[in-house]
Amino acid sequence: MSEHGRFWLPLLGFLTIGDAKRHWQQRKETLCARTESSHNSSFCSDWSQDVAVSPQYDTTHVYVAPEEFDRFVASLIATFGGTTTKQGVFTVTPTPSSTMSQLVLTPVGTLSVFGFKTPIPYPFGLERTGYLVTNLDLATRAARAAGADVLVSPFDDPIGRDAIIQWPGGVNTQLYWHTIPPSYPGLQTIPENRVYVSADRAAAFLRSFVTFSNGKVISDDPHAPGIEIGRPSDTYRRIRIQSKFGLLTVHVTDGHLPFPYGRELTGYEVADLTETLEKAKTAGAAILAGPYTADHRNAAIVQFPGGYIAEIHATQK
Repeated sequence: MSEHGRFWLPLLGFLTIGDAKRHWQQRKETLCARTESSHNSSFCSDWSQDVAVSPQYDTTHVYVAPEEFDRFVASLIATFGGTTTKQGVFTVTPTPSSTMSQLVLTPVGTLSVFGFKTPIPYPFGLERTGYLVTNLDLATRAARAAGADVLVSPFDDPIGRDAIIQWPGGVNTQLYWHTIPPSYPGLQTIPENRVYVSADRAAAFLRSFVTFSNGKVISDDPHAPGIEIGRPSDTYRRIRIQSKFGLLTVHVTDGHLPFPYGRELTGYEVADLTETLEKAKTAGAAILAGPYTADHRNAAIVQFPGGYIAEIHATQK
């Protein structure tokens, strides 16, 4: 290395450390994009981990009517605490549209709230969550290589870029990247992204998501208590996955689900379920199911003003 912080790289000459990092990042992207076979599989398989950021950037996407927007946001803050970003009106789709938008930052999870003033372009509104990534093009390629469909190819938005992918089993996720990296406060508890898939597609979903996220299966119960899906006399398969993106719970069912099971998007862990439910009811939310006890947790399913449905639980001490 020279006295000016530059060093010699054969064939490329003198580079700063930053230049060298960018060079090798570009080289790695090129190799991984070109290689789909075994020789570089271990080299490329961990690359998806590099695109994840942290669970507080796993944002649940909530679509509400504009007239319900402020009431919904207020109910979340009253229930969980936290803060919001400034509300604005933006175009967040690749085709013309207009939506109110605001970020709700609670200690138990982050939500992106949308209140469209125009018809919602397809397939927006069907995605359950958004994952912040460090490199959108690379993340999109990694998702496709892991078996996901790219429903909406990368496009620009007012503060960065986005894409929508679909995992095997029909689970939609938005990937997003910000021009200026965001800085959200850390979470007190990590929310769980709750998805429902059929037995026919469970293996493909698991393989695809775990490969992309470099996650790990932390539990796989083939006889989970059916009360968790509104069928107390039955059992079902429940799989929990942990990755740098956060927590994900997979419900493998036959689709015979009583309302509201399958409609909830996210599960939030709180310290005191009874206290939280009282706050939620005072803020205008309705208790749709529970409370019930299963898998060392007390849980209930709640519907907030505007229609958003969520699971809330507290771990048994």
